[in-house]
Amino acid sequence: MIDKSGPRDARTGIGRPDVDAPAAAAIDDAAADPVDAPAATSVDAPAAASVDHLVAASVDDRAAAAIDDAAADPVDAPAAASVDAPAAASVDHLVAASVDDRAAAAIDDAAADPVDAPAATSIDHPATAAIDHPTTVAVHAPATTAIDAPATTAIDDLERRFGDPWDPGNPTGHAAVLAADEAGEMLVAGERLLDDYGLNAEFVPPELGGRLTRLDQLIEVMRVVFRRDPCLGLGYGASSLIPAVNVWAAGDERQRRRMAEVLLAGGRAVSGYHELAHGNDFARAEFSALPGDDGRLRLNGRKEVIANAERAEAMVLFARTSAAPGSRSHSQLFVEKADLPAGAPVHLPRFLSAGMRGVQLGGLEFRDCPIPAEAVLGAPGLGMETALRSFQVTRTALPAMTAGILETGLEVAARFADERVLYGRSLAGMPYIRSILADAFTDLLICDCLATVTARSVHLLPGESSLYASAAKYFVATLLMDAMDALSRVLGAQFYIRDGGYGIFQKHLRDLAPAGFGHTARVACLSTVLPQLPRLARKGWLDDAQPPAGVFRLGGDLPPLPFERLSVSSGGRDSLSASLAAALGSSELDGELRRLALVIAAEQDDVRRECAALTPGDLSVAARPEALRLAARYAAVLAAIACVNIWLHTHERHDAFLGDPRWAVAALRRIAERVGRDPGQRPRHVTEMLSAEVLSRHRDRRGFGLSNRRLPAQRRRH
Repeated sequence: MIDKSGPRDARTGIGRPDVDAPAAAAIDDAAADPVDAPAATSVDAPAAASVDHLVAASVDDRAAAAIDDAAADPVDAPAAASVDAPAAASVDHLVAASVDDRAAAAIDDAAADPVDAPAATSIDHPATAAIDHPTTVAVHAPATTAIDAPATTAIDDLERRFGDPWDPGNPTGHAAVLAADEAGEMLVAGERLLDDYGLNAEFVPPELGGRLTRLDQLIEVMRVVFRRDPCLGLGYGASSLIPAVNVWAAGDERQRRRMAEVLLAGGRAVSGYHELAHGNDFARAEFSALPGDDGRLRLNGRKEVIANAERAEAMVLFARTSAAPGSRSHSQLFVEKADLPAGAPVHLPRFLSAGMRGVQLGGLEFRDCPIPAEAVLGAPGLGMETALRSFQVTRTALPAMTAGILETGLEVAARFADERVLYGRSLAGMPYIRSILADAFTDLLICDCLATVTARSVHLLPGESSLYASAAKYFVATLLMDAMDALSRVLGAQFYIRDGGYGIFQKHLRDLAPAGFGHTARVACLSTVLPQLPRLARKGWLDDAQPPAGVFRLGGDLPPLPFERLSVSSGGRDSLSASLAAALGSSELDGELRRLALVIAAEQDDVRRECAALTPGDLSVAARPEALRLAARYAAVLAAIACVNIWLHTHERHDAFLGDPRWAVAALRRIAERVGRDPGQRPRHVTEMLSAEVLSRHRDRRGFGLSNRRLPAQRRRH
């Protein structure tokens, strides 16, 4: 049972469920949930990128660029891998960049939830007309908008295979998912279903026989899986996607072909980044692959908290391949278990976890295990660069996939509100309950907008996507967890129940929490964005070059994923930010939506001015909380820009709901509040419209995201 008397959210005071660490992880509050932790986090290495061409950047840019958390994007540490610090890689030639690489980071409450800036003085603006729409609540017709027809057909097929989640006889329904969770096991029927569907083909590029053509489509497919059972999403899907992306980004023809063959045959792959003793500090990783006398590499050391460690056929291992100090001493290795000597590797005992209970978390130990020198992915010494490039795909995709968890939360809350009668009236008719539903729905739409724009940017703006991926990963994970926590108030005492009609809610809430510190270490993401901000303030944000319109067009054509063009830094470019001014120049943006866009523009101006004043000392792992808060505010502005532009590019071409500006008004209000801006009085008719849409989609069996897709019919309770 989850204890709601535990930690409280710093901003709202809402109870936040504790997430127990896995055995031997020893994670304190600051590590387990770094954005909400009051305790200071001791950091043993500077946050720094491992790429030579970053040296050419200004000293502000060079100061730091943290890699992701220990399991590295690796959702391989879903349940709480010991996250020692947001810093990751130290680069020898960056040490001179005014960063003391032994400095300790003191990130306190203010940094813990950086979006929660003190309330700023609201900007002055003339009174503007309310939205030119009647206050009558409309029920919007469904439409499929986010992806093309063949992909929609495939997703509909996957939905049909999963069937009605509320049917107690469905082997992949909620009752079966809860039973597997109680047993701490993967849902066997779900794994068989995904085998038959051929889910692994979604992770393989088409030239190698798979279906990985578009990142937005991959997200939509995996969102279906996460909505049904997050353990399947992580333990079957994402844990294989992460190592595969590294092979697509840096592998040679043979390595790419072999990874494709393993996955298309239904096999599993894992990433081995994490060592409990070192957490995020990749530069001090002890796991090694040093050359022996015969020219082969010898694996020595342990990798821990890895999903499917024992069941995987292929591994991508992050290892020290040189005894020399510095970031160029590490490489990534593609290793198949079938090629190893008998008895290798030694499988460590399973780590038990509170969230993602069914995921098989284990570890690997190697003792002088020989592998060919050709196992290295790319050139030796480029392990960190490969990881940073690959993270742009996984940082974008994984939080967006987990939005499916919030969809289930909305469905359960709406069902409960529809069925529950309290004080002689339907819970769904109470204004307080309707406001919670409306806000959670709005937060989901914000997540959808930012994730969609970021995913399309990977295709269309690969030189800038490192910036957007980290910002999106931070912001999306934060909103999802806050919204799910808020929805628990709708269920009241039912929130605590682990079985019965609504038991699936607490399971999904527990499974979502690791997304905040497992593959989504939020402070680490802010630490990746922060060192790029001063250069953007002095250069990039003064450039009015616009992004391609296709970035904002749901379902529009995209070029193939450009793995070879992904960069570890945006190089001072940020065309998405420039698109806000262009949006404000559009005559279609008027009324309340325009007024709120001006509020966001004022926030953008303040962020620009404050970023320009940052010093090199602000950009290290010892950054002041106020500096980290700037990175969080930048992410919030990006989210608002995504919402405004998606509305502008869809309101005449898609369904009635997306054409209505009230959802975008609600989105900008929510974002303004998060950064301490006063959005003005909350229009009641906007809340009524959104809450009515939630209940309508629940009753009509439609999804809650931008796609507004029809779902399989569900069993009604009598």
